[in-house]
Amino acid sequence: MELNEIFQSVRLASRKLGMMKADEVNRILSALADETEKAMPELLEANRLDLARMDPKNPKYDRLKLNEARLEGIASDIRNVASLPSPLGITLEERTRPNGLHLQKVSVPFGVIGVIYEARPNVSFDVFSLCFKSGNACILKGGSDADCSNRAIVGLIHRVLQSFGINPAVVTLLPSTREATSALLHAEGYVDLIIPRGSGELIRFVRHESTVPVIETGAGICHTYFDKDGDIEKGAAIIHNAKTRRVSVCNALDSLLIHKDRLHDLPSLCGPLQKSNVIIYADQPAWEALDGNYPPELLEHADEHSFGTEFLDYKMAIKTVDDVEKAVSHIYEYGSKHSECIVTENKAAADYFLRAVDAACVYVNAPTSFTDGAQFGLGAEIGISTQKLHARGPMGLREMTTYKWLIEGNGQTRA
Repeated sequence: MELNEIFQSVRLASRKLGMMKADEVNRILSALADETEKAMPELLEANRLDLARMDPKNPKYDRLKLNEARLEGIASDIRNVASLPSPLGITLEERTRPNGLHLQKVSVPFGVIGVIYEARPNVSFDVFSLCFKSGNACILKGGSDADCSNRAIVGLIHRVLQSFGINPAVVTLLPSTREATSALLHAEGYVDLIIPRGSGELIRFVRHESTVPVIETGAGICHTYFDKDGDIEKGAAIIHNAKTRRVSVCNALDSLLIHKDRLHDLPSLCGPLQKSNVIIYADQPAWEALDGNYPPELLEHADEHSFGTEFLDYKMAIKTVDDVEKAVSHIYEYGSKHSECIVTENKAAADYFLRAVDAACVYVNAPTSFTDGAQFGLGAEIGISTQKLHARGPMGLREMTTYKWLIEGNGQTRA
């Protein structure tokens, strides 16, 4: 089948999704969660084939990997999505005009959403569950490195849909080719929205090439600023969690900013990182504070490439700053508008940071690792939007809808 024929079949299938009853949608999602747990051997075997083709040292390896615990977590996320209220048919505004016209602004699906992503097979589940719950069909364009996993996942979803009499075209996986990517990016009239998930390079490519509207997600260059009035115990725990919980995700810490008057506390703040063999790229003042207090094989001098880099690895840069204003200026220069944190007991500094930092998520005394749809109570997420139009931050069910105006009259005409 030609790609435009595939897009047309998804478009046609999407028309019925927004008309489905909420309880039927929830039953299907619950059934998918059950079948995901039953199909673990099949899914893990497909994933094993993908993993065998990737170097375990590749930062994408952790994103690519599935195991029983992760599949159980995926099933739990699907059930969470099923348990959430429907985002459709919500009256966002309502008014009656002086001429008697009654207006309602009501949430509706986009229609067809295309998602381009790299080595993250869990995204196939997340995208489908969020799109299906919000009445959207989805076209998935995964990378070749996860192709076996994605095909097994979409095959499982199709079996569940068919058992309920639902057209399986509502979730369609494209071939893992560049031609398919190009066709999707230019599928005007078939696709309403494109969401890229992956590296900064992928996101820039999609933004520049697509003639379909795009929501940017993913690229996270995240900072934590340890203020003059920061608490050492809180700071050490926050830095360690943000950096090492999962290094391959977009909310992981890339750069620690430290007030010049707290450099003597740097060994304590960075101490827990040694257990994970985190390589530190420190500017000169920070390097001097850590020299002799951090393993020499893990301590290097920062250069012009150390700041503004999304490491996706056990690596972190450190920059010394004069005050909170200089910390914010550094974030403006090197951040990606994803997630930023301040550690401080000074309310004035915290308030300034919250107001001044331009990012989707700004934290006080909590790690950037919390930037996640499930952690925000959204059930799951389709990505972290770093732009300012339509959606910003974790994109859950509400962000998968647009709206239309419903106008009721009684024969009025316009003069």
